Amino acid sequence: MAFNRFWFWYSTIALLLHATTLATDCPESPTLLHLSDGPYENYFYSDCDSSSHIIVTSPLPNSNLDLIGPRLLVAWPAGNSGIVSIFESQNGQRGTLGIHLGDSSSVETVAPIYDEGKPYPEVGVTSSITFNNSATLTVPILGSIRIIRDYTEGGRYLHPNLQAANQFSITTDGGATINRTWLDGATTTWLTFTPMNGSDPIRINRDNSPVLLFGAGTYSFSASFNYPQLKRLSPKQVLNQASIGLIDAQPDETNSLSFLAYSDKLLAGAWRFLTYFGRDSMISLLLLQPVLSDGQGGAIEAVIGSVLERINKNDGSACHEEVIGDFATYMNIQDHNLVSDSPTCDYKMIDTDYYLPVVMKNYLVDTEAGKNRVSDFLKTTASFLADNKGLTYEALAQITAEKIMQTSAPFAAPGGQTKANLIHLKDNQSVGEWRDSGNGIGGGRIPYDVNTALVPAALRAIAALSRAGFFTDHPEWATVADTYADVWEDYTLQFFEVVIPQTGAVSLVKDYVNQSKFPGPSQTETIQSDIKFYGLALDGGNDQPVVRVMNTDDCFRHFLLETSNQTQLSSFLSQTADNILQPFPVGLSSSVGLFVANPAYGGDPSYAQGFTRTDYHGTVVWSWQLAMMGAGLARQLRRCEADGVPVFCHDESLYRKIVAAYNHLWDLIDANKDQLGGEVWTWTYNNGFQAAPLGDFTASESDIRQLWSLTFLAIQRETFKQYRLNGSTT
Repeated sequence: MAFNRFWFWYSTIALLLHATTLATDCPESPTLLHLSDGPYENYFYSDCDSSSHIIVTSPLPNSNLDLIGPRLLVAWPAGNSGIVSIFESQNGQRGTLGIHLGDSSSVETVAPIYDEGKPYPEVGVTSSITFNNSATLTVPILGSIRIIRDYTEGGRYLHPNLQAANQFSITTDGGATINRTWLDGATTTWLTFTPMNGSDPIRINRDNSPVLLFGAGTYSFSASFNYPQLKRLSPKQVLNQASIGLIDAQPDETNSLSFLAYSDKLLAGAWRFLTYFGRDSMISLLLLQPVLSDGQGGAIEAVIGSVLERINKNDGSACHEEVIGDFATYMNIQDHNLVSDSPTCDYKMIDTDYYLPVVMKNYLVDTEAGKNRVSDFLKTTASFLADNKGLTYEALAQITAEKIMQTSAPFAAPGGQTKANLIHLKDNQSVGEWRDSGNGIGGGRIPYDVNTALVPAALRAIAALSRAGFFTDHPEWATVADTYADVWEDYTLQFFEVVIPQTGAVSLVKDYVNQSKFPGPSQTETIQSDIKFYGLALDGGNDQPVVRVMNTDDCFRHFLLETSNQTQLSSFLSQTADNILQPFPVGLSSSVGLFVANPAYGGDPSYAQGFTRTDYHGTVVWSWQLAMMGAGLARQLRRCEADGVPVFCHDESLYRKIVAAYNHLWDLIDANKDQLGGEVWTWTYNNGFQAAPLGDFTASESDIRQLWSLTFLAIQRETFKQYRLNGSTT
């Protein structure tokens, strides 16, 4: 999965000839980023007026044609909007139609559309597309990225009422236009194709559903809409002054970050998640904070403010995903029989709540810039959700903190350390934390990461915020929250612990290799002792008390907590190091990175079937988990260089093992630099692992750029000394 990265800075008039009308007040030159991830070619265009992401998909000789076909997709952050055009060869033979952006005899070009209009300008992009033979545009979807996701990931489902609103027309120059007015009755999306260089005129076949017919050749296209735009943060605006040098050092990553950063929120990823996701925003902030801009109008406050804006004031839940644009109108009609584009929120996740106190504490308590902004920031009144209008950020933050304190109290109470008092998924929900695919936590109801790391981290943050003068209605939280955190830190791990005797572990791994048809070696000769790990969840889909899947979620506890139970800390670090150092399928390590799940010890065929290289949270690699694991182990190792050195620092064998695991992890990170900016990747095996796009095997293709996958801008490899038992260092 090699990414070819190059920037085109537009400074010539020739490139702008495609533009409809150019805005004249943009202070910086527009930019285009091209990222190649065959069969996907990605082009990002941004200026001060709008941002666009173009994806041209053309199957490769080895592509799975049931999943991958010729496609032109344009995604816009504003309104989480976009268009997709699905093409087929007119000869009916799959795999014979190839498409690419731009005239094959010239440099690929993308230019902006900007046409003044009321109440909002028409904005978008224009370029050209070339077909190697005659093509049919069979499926156009115009309006919402959520609807496009329904089609690409939902078994090719089309919403008939929305598709019926598409209008087709032939233009006088032999081209064709498809347009659709949104459900709000005011916004329109346009997609126009025009023949170039003597290519055949476009024809419309109106039998059944209308389709457009193209000849072989090149056609210019324009994709635009008239919807209020977001205020993008330029690379200089999204980074703090000390990190400006990253713009020249890492132009791909910094400009990708800028594409996802706006004055009132950061977006999760392009193209599938080009909108607010609370968990993604806050995890990204936790990892990226050292390089992000602070103060009013900065990226840090954009993240925290966006979460506070979307709090459910009735129960304190933080918003997982916002529902905006045409999809908001669609859902308001479906749910309330009301034609309204008012945004709403999805509150089904349980983990998002716990990040909020942590990011608030890290900024508003731990930094000078944040301390100086406390009063003004907390006095800000919410305006995004109708239900929250007039409420201050301070009030909304307290509502969420009250929820956390109330729900964590039963487990923290004397004698309350029972499974029933742990945090469960919400009723009638099968997902609730970052592994939010259908089988992400193996059908479990009580997630490992939430209970062992996120809850105590939030409690520690609430205590620190209270001591700093926050939550004046609850002064007792300054001590009570810490007391609760002590209990959650010390007594939750035991519920998730899995220990498998050496002989049984060897047998289980061999069984897994047979069940999963894993083509590589079993590596069972490396099992020299019992296997220990902490399972993904409790109360899974079988009779086992723990979902026995080894995983990378140890990273949350390493990154978020500095626990004081020395025996437990040493044991926890030891098993993490073991599982990082051991090769898959014994451990988590492969040459393409750490797999986020290893089901080899499940002892149930359903594990091998449910956690595969084609599953979103299966035996695949996620960039941000590598970053958090690296940052978490570094945090623990740095404790050995400070006062109050933990016991593990003086255990020479254990300390060296942890350093070895840390360095091995970074060797894997360095070896997979080309993949790091993407969301998730999988593998093929041929005398070893080779990285491969997840979209080669499943309809859930990976985003080429994901917000939390850009965190290596801030997370860097560190060097740690080896400590001897006598306290000397080498």
